[in-house]
Amino acid sequence: MATVRDLIDRQAAERPQAPYAIAAGGSVTLSYGDLGAACRAVVRILESLGAGPGAHVSLVMPNGLGTLVMLLGSLYGGRCVNPVNLLSQPDQMRYVLEHADAGVVLVSPDWEARVRDMAAAIPRAIQVVVVDPDATTLPAPAAAARSEPAAGPQPNPQPNPEDLALLMYTSGTTGKPKGVMLTQANLAASARAISAEHGLTAGDRVLAVLPLYHINAFAVTMLAPLAHGGSLVMPPRFSASTFWQLALAHHCTWINLVPTMISYLLEGEAPAAGPPRAVRFCRSASAALPPEHHRAFEQKFGIGIIETMGLTETVAPSFSNPLRAEDRRIGSVGRPSGCEARIADPAGNTLADGETGEILLRGPQVMKGYYRDDHATRAAFHPNGWLRSGDLGHRDADGFFFVTGRIKELIIKGGENIAPREIDEALLAHPAVLDAAAVGIPDRHYGQDIMACVVLREGAHCTEADLRSYCVQTLGSYKTPRILRFVADLPRGPSGKVQRLRLLDLLPAD
Repeated sequence: MATVRDLIDRQAAERPQAPYAIAAGGSVTLSYGDLGAACRAVVRILESLGAGPGAHVSLVMPNGLGTLVMLLGSLYGGRCVNPVNLLSQPDQMRYVLEHADAGVVLVSPDWEARVRDMAAAIPRAIQVVVVDPDATTLPAPAAAARSEPAAGPQPNPQPNPEDLALLMYTSGTTGKPKGVMLTQANLAASARAISAEHGLTAGDRVLAVLPLYHINAFAVTMLAPLAHGGSLVMPPRFSASTFWQLALAHHCTWINLVPTMISYLLEGEAPAAGPPRAVRFCRSASAALPPEHHRAFEQKFGIGIIETMGLTETVAPSFSNPLRAEDRRIGSVGRPSGCEARIADPAGNTLADGETGEILLRGPQVMKGYYRDDHATRAAFHPNGWLRSGDLGHRDADGFFFVTGRIKELIIKGGENIAPREIDEALLAHPAVLDAAAVGIPDRHYGQDIMACVVLREGAHCTEADLRSYCVQTLGSYKTPRILRFVADLPRGPSGKVQRLRLLDLLPAD
């Protein structure tokens, strides 16, 4: 078993001059040698702050090379990092900062005042340290990190594979967020699995537009290049208007997106110079990609999409479609990647191909459990050690898995199980619909009925009667939503997943 430090040290020794991270625009490039030196500089400063090996370090910072270095430097020195979701509500953020037990919180200047106010209300001593998210050391200038030889003194002791490395909180729609505990070995295994699954090499470069406080960006765009010696380009945030310009200018060979971003790109123009042929594939993750959007993207941009799926609890990907386009299955999340998977009934018994049940997972990427929550940890695992994903789905005879919805979001109308995604995909096939999501609502006759919220394309005209008639033809009357609501946008979490239970706030009052 390996650690994140093992991955960094290997690349720094074998390819010290090769680029690891590039700021969008090319103003700053961090080589693997620079990265190793910067990580050691971060460790020394954490030690000076009293945050020794095993200490928890929270980060409230947006994307930037500085944020990248703070995360990797902390991991390199055997600290446990807790990247805080910047989209959290203030009460949720304060809860995470208190629950994560960090003695040091690294914050960008724009977050300092808010975090200091939160820290003042937490009954333990917290050091709030302001860090420039674009600088590559903490807090000394970048030149200080580069002045040390890549093979300079090593911080000790070295982290062990089973040491806690990442504490990332899930953005649940109800209740308090849960802290997912991931080890050094979990992170290293994920990085290697992603690299192997996509056939990535030292010549590959990814455009990193997802936020580092989400497991997808943390694992796929930050950690995976450490396993194959590739590089990443990091703009401050995703912008549909500059996306292709950046991908072309920096010679990116793959891109990592969520379905919401794919939807935004579909609304924009294709690059004037034609399809960016250097981009070998687009990786889609974190939420189900509607087949209509999948086909439209490939047709418009000439880039094949590899659909994947994973959880925070499995360090992002646990399923992936194959690298070869002819082997992919549109509508499927693919085959198990880096772990084992099966479909089970509520008792944990394996179901036959084609039968719908819960997706269970097991392997080196699976979490230790939830931090300070033994009850939730026990509930997350079957007695035989398999992780319960909470996702409903089935497997076909070729080993491809299909996700039909979340167990807690399943609509049970008159005793019939209806997957919300089935309703979503039917609506998304309508030419006037840009986005759609269905949810179960209380009904005194059926127990539950269906409400769907719909976002129309700009300039499109479609009435409720039009959509209802379309649904009856496409889905049949039983699965046609009883309530259709036109909305400006859908509530989504940072990963792009629709937060369906929040749709219930749009339910008309009786």
